[in-house]
Amino acid sequence: MNKTTMITAVFMLMIGLGGGYWFAPQTSKHEEATTKKDAPKVLFYRNPMNPNVTSPVFTKDSMGMDYIPVYADDGHDTSAPVGTVRINPTMVQNIGVRTVKAKLKTLSRTIRTVGRVTYDEERVARLHSKYDGWVEKIMVDKTGDHVHKGTRLISIYSPQLVATQEEYLLALNNAEILKNSPFPDVRQGAKSLLASAHERLKLLDVPEHQIKQLTKTRKVMKGLHIHSPFEGIVMHIGARDGQRITPDTELYMIVDLTHIWVIVDLYEDDLPWVREGDSADMTVAGIPGRVFTGKVSYIYPYLEAKTRTIKMRLEFDNPKLALKPEMFANIVVKAGKQIDAIIVPSEAIVRTGEQTQVFVQRSAGEYEPRNVVVGIDSEGQAQILEGLKSDEIVVTSSQFLIDSESKLKEATAKMMQARQAKNTKPKMKDMNMGDMAMPDDMGDMNMEDM
Repeated sequence: MNKTTMITAVFMLMIGLGGGYWFAPQTSKHEEATTKKDAPKVLFYRNPMNPNVTSPVFTKDSMGMDYIPVYADDGHDTSAPVGTVRINPTMVQNIGVRTVKAKLKTLSRTIRTVGRVTYDEERVARLHSKYDGWVEKIMVDKTGDHVHKGTRLISIYSPQLVATQEEYLLALNNAEILKNSPFPDVRQGAKSLLASAHERLKLLDVPEHQIKQLTKTRKVMKGLHIHSPFEGIVMHIGARDGQRITPDTELYMIVDLTHIWVIVDLYEDDLPWVREGDSADMTVAGIPGRVFTGKVSYIYPYLEAKTRTIKMRLEFDNPKLALKPEMFANIVVKAGKQIDAIIVPSEAIVRTGEQTQVFVQRSAGEYEPRNVVVGIDSEGQAQILEGLKSDEIVVTSSQFLIDSESKLKEATAKMMQARQAKNTKPKMKDMNMGDMAMPDDMGDMNMEDM
């Protein structure tokens, strides 16, 4: 290498080093200015453990934790409602955020409950006498016996009945003697007296066959019968042979079990679904494998205070008397009511003490809190009455984490508004006396008048 070449190389190296020294600070200053220009503005710093505690400058809390900077708007949509949360897509996946579309769907419900078999209250007879007396003979003397309509149950001796029979026989003989009287009033009076005596026997429940026997034999009967009013089962016997009875004595309780009631407990949240006439299926442990089909006949208009349930009555046919009173039953009510509604999964609902919310996905990673009015729940689906439209996307998991961040965003927004309002309030030091209007009479005053 000759001397000229070597000098040229050294000269070029010196020029390069000088240029680098000159341009490097300029470039660094330009990048620093660009970085500062692009960085979001820090509004204030908040305590990491208590967002209500803030500081205008960076500091640490009592445990040595750094205060968290709160930046100005980072360029996102400023029309988003207060509390809207923006999450990095990677974080969305890490915390397991899942979403689903709100749908317009027909809701229905199958209600499962338990019940108790009991009598049909319209098919129960409690037999009493209408007079004092004594039991002369009891014909049906066993509880559980099956009786038919008109079956003779008991024979009763009563002095009142004996006297009434004698009055009837006198009226009967008198009517026969006077039936050919030439005086119409006499004939009519005899007939009226006989009819009155006959009616008195009927009002005392003397059976028709014994009235006919009395008319035929013209002999007073010592014992008069009480008959079964319909076919059924004897559930109670209240008197025995020779016992004195009064109208207060319940002689028999007879129940027709070919048609029974089932009383079930209905919870409050099931009440909107059920109506009279809905079909119901019933199974009982004592008759395995058999399903009885009935219907809802009545919903009681009051709530049981202890159980917080509403009584509902079902009716079932029981022609072979397979169902027994006081059996416990499993009931499935097929609610006929259907509701067309906007629905979301029940787990999408965030309930607080004051409001009910869902989180609606505005765009990828952006979630808006939305107050909604929730209707009825059915099999994991909740009806939305107000606040949500069909096909909007709602969050169904991790919404409580999003809710916490949303509340923090909302609190921060309120603090920022309070700070702005405080900064825009006029201060006394910025005002001068020339800006203040003086009353007209102030100009005529001087220090001597004060």
